Amino acid sequence: MNLPNKLTVLRVILVPFFVAFLLLSKSSESLKWIALILFIAASLTDLLDGKIARKYNLVTTFGKFMDPLADKVLTISGMICLIELGRIPSWIVVIIVAREFIISGFRLIATEHGIVIAANYWGKWKTTFQMIMIILMIVNLPALAMVTQIVMWIALALTIISLITYIQQNMDVVRTMELK
Repeated sequence: MNLPNKLTVLRVILVPFFVAFLLLSKSSESLKWIALILFIAASLTDLLDGKIARKYNLVTTFGKFMDPLADKVLTISGMICLIELGRIPSWIVVIIVAREFIISGFRLIATEHGIVIAANYWGKWKTTFQMIMIILMIVNLPALAMVTQIVMWIALALTIISLITYIQQNMDVVRTMELK
């Protein structure tokens, strides 16, 4: 297993620890900082694994599949915890999760036809804004409340835009689904 793939696996391994500390932060404010550090560390592995894979030509099918999956596990886990903490409306998380299931379904069907659908820049921006949103919501500072709300709405908009873009860019996969 190459370094980028190890970083992707590390991101998945960090998720339960991040979730535990974030949920425990309800009873101990100081634990939110540990959760924040774990989330930022896991998020940085996303940036690093892609850069390393492209720079050193270490892109693998495993990485193309697991990297977006690891992102989903990390961000969705964070958002579900933030619902529990009362920091994000559940309906926004439902829209985000629905988009992730739809895109994952597209990728699965495409894979069955020998097509790998890699992340596009809309999807990368969506993930970036979701991660920034989660960081701001973990920090939960009243002085940043307006910024947090703006970032949340941008993340939601990018989620919807990236869904539409994926469908438009992969109409051949849609047509294949219609024929089966």
